[in-house]
Amino acid sequence: MPTKIVLTVLLLALAGSCSTRPANPGESFELRRRAETRLAQGNAQADRGEPEAALNFLDEAFRLAVLADDSGLRIRAGLSRGNVLFSLGLAEEAAAALNAAAEEAAFAGNRPLLALSRFHIARQQLLGGQAAPQTVIESLAPEMRELSEPLHVAFGWTVIALAEAEAGLWKAAEASAGKSLAIHLKGGNFELAALDWFVIASVRSRSGRPNEALQALLRSMELDRRVENSWGLASSWRATGDVHRRTGNFPAARAAYLRAAEIFAALDNEQALQDVRDRLAALPEGSSS
Repeated sequence: MPTKIVLTVLLLALAGSCSTRPANPGESFELRRRAETRLAQGNAQADRGEPEAALNFLDEAFRLAVLADDSGLRIRAGLSRGNVLFSLGLAEEAAAALNAAAEEAAFAGNRPLLALSRFHIARQQLLGGQAAPQTVIESLAPEMRELSEPLHVAFGWTVIALAEAEAGLWKAAEASAGKSLAIHLKGGNFELAALDWFVIASVRSRSGRPNEALQALLRSMELDRRVENSWGLASSWRATGDVHRRTGNFPAARAAYLRAAEIFAALDNEQALQDVRDRLAALPEGSSS
């Protein structure tokens, strides 16, 4: 269609809209507000062990971000989608989502979100055994300076802690997780602070300090009770059972596993419930007293 005709059509359409609509009300943020809401809902569902429900919210958040052509929202929704896809066992789809977020950040010239994307990618590679922990530590240390939002900084310290733990740097790993914990507590993000204590418990358990690990799990559960995070509570009870089992305290392990099973059953999470049942079945006979 010739340019003049296209322009005429557009002007006619504009004239028609002006005749039926009020004066321009100014900027609109409705799509972005809806995207932010869906993103927050998706992240909350993921934190509470509901990845399928989380993915539905995050898919919609990403769609709305695309409609608004908001680069920052596209990146953040893409990163959350990548993490949930990974938790569902969809590693290739997860990697694609995280890499797309990094590419979008690079395209937009957004250094803080590019750095955050690299932390998310490194986390997935660490958990998937695809990256050497020392390499991750060395490559991400400079990226910490690029992170600006407190929650993003806390996430960076968590990834560093995971890498340090994989490298056997127990003291450093606990210190890094502690930095994340301090940020979350200061911001009143108790659910994330509970997760920090869970990471600290893992570090302590793996480094041969079971009693200190149990103390950290108790702290994690104290915070999860404050926000009624049932998934977090069940996960901590399951981990408590694991610590007791490794130390040979089978009655305590059984009691912890049973507590976890009750919560997972109440959550109607059959997969997690079966996992705990398998752990119970693996305990030595006669360990119930």
